[in-house]
Amino acid sequence: MPATLRSSIVHHRKTRTRDGLRLMTSPMHSVAALSLLCWAATAGAQCGGISSTPSAAEDCAFHAVPTDRAAQIDPAHPYPLAELIDIAENNNPRTHIVWERAKQAAERLGIAKSAYYPVLSGIAAFADQRTIGPFPKPLAPRGYTMVEVPAIQPELTLDYLLFDFGKREATIDAATAEKLAAGASFIRANQEVAFVVATAYYKLQTAQERLTATQETLKTAQTTQDAAEAQLNNGRSTLPDVLNARAETSQAVFDNESADGDQKIARVALTEAIGAEPSPNIIIDRQDKTSLPQALTMTIEALIDRAIQDRPDLAAQAAEIRAADQEARAAKAEYLPRIALSATGAQTSIWPTSDYGQLGNASEPTWSVGLGIEWRLFDGGARKNELAIAQSKGRAARDEMREKQDQATREVWTAYIGFRTAMRKQQAAEALLDSANASYSASLDAYKYGVKNLIDVVTAEKQLAQARLSGVSARSELFLQAVNLEFVTGNLLRKQPSATQTQDGQKP
Repeated sequence: MPATLRSSIVHHRKTRTRDGLRLMTSPMHSVAALSLLCWAATAGAQCGGISSTPSAAEDCAFHAVPTDRAAQIDPAHPYPLAELIDIAENNNPRTHIVWERAKQAAERLGIAKSAYYPVLSGIAAFADQRTIGPFPKPLAPRGYTMVEVPAIQPELTLDYLLFDFGKREATIDAATAEKLAAGASFIRANQEVAFVVATAYYKLQTAQERLTATQETLKTAQTTQDAAEAQLNNGRSTLPDVLNARAETSQAVFDNESADGDQKIARVALTEAIGAEPSPNIIIDRQDKTSLPQALTMTIEALIDRAIQDRPDLAAQAAEIRAADQEARAAKAEYLPRIALSATGAQTSIWPTSDYGQLGNASEPTWSVGLGIEWRLFDGGARKNELAIAQSKGRAARDEMREKQDQATREVWTAYIGFRTAMRKQQAAEALLDSANASYSASLDAYKYGVKNLIDVVTAEKQLAQARLSGVSARSELFLQAVNLEFVTGNLLRKQPSATQTQDGQKP
């Protein structure tokens, strides 16, 4: 990796510590590792990128607050890929969504843990009661008494679940597993955003290189047209030859305009990917002299093992299996009794009055304590169905894990084959471009000396144009396949060694 690219990455990725995690800033020599070096620039900015475990990522997301704003793009500043990924992870709506879901998972764990604590409630009652009480006439002239009792009663109630045969523990374990799943999903979402940005970046770079290639092709076509017109003026060519050359120039102009439109559309796609308002007003640092990845550093078996061990989506699925198992455990605990303590304490104050006789005032503490056992003996099958649902979730989660592992293996194989194919295509494209250049130059010189006709020159010109576009496509595909290989193995935005190396054998 060139020194300019390394310094750009180090400039945007300062070393920072948070929760015992140290962010690495040592440069990597493989361009394929460009995206996975995008560590967080600010605390809490990209927790999925700086944290090595789902738990650390979730904790980081829980304590940090994402920026609620759209990215601002400087149309005069050339953005390297590392900086674009940093902007995307701070501003892309996808990272904000999974960020909030990670926070919600942490809050649900807090709710589950609160079941171990007693519930203390305060009640304040203010009452005024008026009643009629029958009473013998010798003692009450009207045969009844009218009593009014105003009362004030502040009260505290305590409910404390003492024992429930492991239901609370299972609920907490399930919430913890969901929290880890949210952290793993957060890491994966950051990787997906980084992959989308890297893909959009390289597509824009391809579009720009294609525009450059069409401009070169236009120059070649104009050179051919000039040669044909010169030969016509010297009486060694015909008007149809000149018209044919002009048609090729017009086609080159058409291709150039098409390429210019494509690269502007690619700019819009890149700004959208990073979370900015879609616009063509963005400039990228193309790093034209960057060395191409030319070799793999790992076998296919090692790549598959890395994917199975490190992919965050598989880690999230493993946590989902654990959560489903704990839900089944909590459902089984519903068949067993619960032991709970309940208590109340109050200060009751009353000032009764009667229309006959005299009643006394009272302000005394009152209380009650009870230890109860609750055991549901029949509930119409609710517990049975809840347990069946939880067990079904566990079976589905395991089947989904197997499906995701197979998918991961297939994706690694596809990326592995794609990278090896891209390497061979790049080598073939270089050889094709050299041959096409030599063929066109020789054909043009021969035409000028009258040895070949214009058809031979136009054919060589078309071959050269195709070779230029093939070279652009092959270079871009090689970069994309290298990044894809890191993505499907779960290594994007992480600090493990890269799966590829440059032609000089350098490794991260």
